[in-house]
Amino acid sequence: MTRRVFVLNGPNLGRLGSREPDVYGATTYAGLVEVCEALGKELGFEVSVRETNDEGELIRWLHEAADGRIPVVINPGAFTHYSYGMRDAAAQRTAPLIEVHISNPYAREEFRHTSVIAPVATGTVAGFGIGSYRLALRALADELADELG
Repeated sequence: MTRRVFVLNGPNLGRLGSREPDVYGATTYAGLVEVCEALGKELGFEVSVRETNDEGELIRWLHEAADGRIPVVINPGAFTHYSYGMRDAAAQRTAPLIEVHISNPYAREEFRHTSVIAPVATGTVAGFGIGSYRLALRALADELADELG
């Protein structure tokens, strides 16, 4: 049985490959989608990868996930640090939710050291480039396997 999973991405992540490649790497957003879909298929997931610069849209996707008991891997981008609306939507989760970051926020500017999402997430993976998504999807598979016993 294939399990539906959302991989949600916040602001500026659609610019991967051209945005600060020294921080975010050379993989494009299309490359990220390919990586997530391929690994998801291997893990038995139907992965829906989405990206938006709109906070409200990301919150609506979190509501959709909560209503459908859909597990989530989320890179909230800059919303990580201040979006209490997104934090409240993530807190309504009904399945595992893993926060992911390409860079290590703790090795960057101080304002990036705070996540309002982390306290309501199942876990956080950060600092491994696009590999952070791979690790998050594998952790999600482990979480879901543990739920099944």
